[in-house]
Amino acid sequence: MTNSQETLERLIAVLITDNASDLHLSVGRYPTVRVSGDLIPLQKEKVLTEEDTLGFLSALLPEDKKKAFLQKKDIDFSYSFKKEARLRGNAFYQKDAISIALRLIPRVVGTFQDLHLPSILENFAGRKQGFFLVVGPVGQGKSTTLASMIEFINTTRTEHILTIEDPIEYFFDQKKSIIDQREVGLDTESFDQALNRMFRQDINVGMIGEMRDPDTIATAVTAAETGHLILSTLHTNNASQTIDRIIDSFSGPEQAQIRSQLAASLTGIFSQRLVKRVSGGRIPAYELLINNKAVSNLIREGRTHEVDSIIEISSDIGMISMERSLANLAREGEVSLDEARLHSLNPALLEKLM
Repeated sequence: MTNSQETLERLIAVLITDNASDLHLSVGRYPTVRVSGDLIPLQKEKVLTEEDTLGFLSALLPEDKKKAFLQKKDIDFSYSFKKEARLRGNAFYQKDAISIALRLIPRVVGTFQDLHLPSILENFAGRKQGFFLVVGPVGQGKSTTLASMIEFINTTRTEHILTIEDPIEYFFDQKKSIIDQREVGLDTESFDQALNRMFRQDINVGMIGEMRDPDTIATAVTAAETGHLILSTLHTNNASQTIDRIIDSFSGPEQAQIRSQLAASLTGIFSQRLVKRVSGGRIPAYELLINNKAVSNLIREGRTHEVDSIIEISSDIGMISMERSLANLAREGEVSLDEARLHSLNPALLEKLM
């Protein structure tokens, strides 16, 4: 074992022991972990050199992926640490030197209760068809929530589930369902190709790790219209922005068609943030949009600016705004008021709800 491999394994062990979510390895800095959202330099380690990060890269990537990285200058990958953990990684160049970001993927997929997610997500996971999105900025637990939904289906229904990911994050043990997991670049050339092939693979549930282009979005929406349950993510802040992002991905003449399809196939949009708990760790605050007749009409008519108001007045059917969720957490003593304010998209409404 090389010195780089030994050092890398020691740092990953620290990541696990400290209950951290991420490990950052960059030239000129101490190795740094993220714990409960905060970055903490490991000052007992030495400041990393170019030789260190290149050695880590060689330990993390097989030769073919290393060559691809050196050519393209960045790469997504996954890494198995002995039999203890899996990590999602990205290597990239900055200032002509290699940096690496590693995200720890829990070995066990948590239940909705474990993850402090609302039980109403069971209703969406229980659908036979439709389009459900989990949205939010990077690092807010979207993949974990989707994995929890897949695991719920896996333990309660006999379905054929197909995931399309880049890279594969959670590994699922098949229970009641058949689960096939395809990694872009390894098992398929692209998200779009895998989605198109999906129609001939007798699947019931499709999970798309990320929708990156109009072709993927269009195929996903069509799949949801034709008897499949499709789950996916977008890097957007809330439900109304998500709807606009999807529509704006298409050219003018195509927008009316995608509005109509989305209005008919969307079941819900779940937006989440991980906020610091007073007792330590993080807990999700969330917004939930449920597509009903009123929401469907707003989507079809291009009045998405009114979606926020619909969410706020529809708590009787399970919708909840991010501000109401944050206010509830603050009143329950789970998070401080300052932390709630930090994550609010509408501070005036948050103050009113408090």
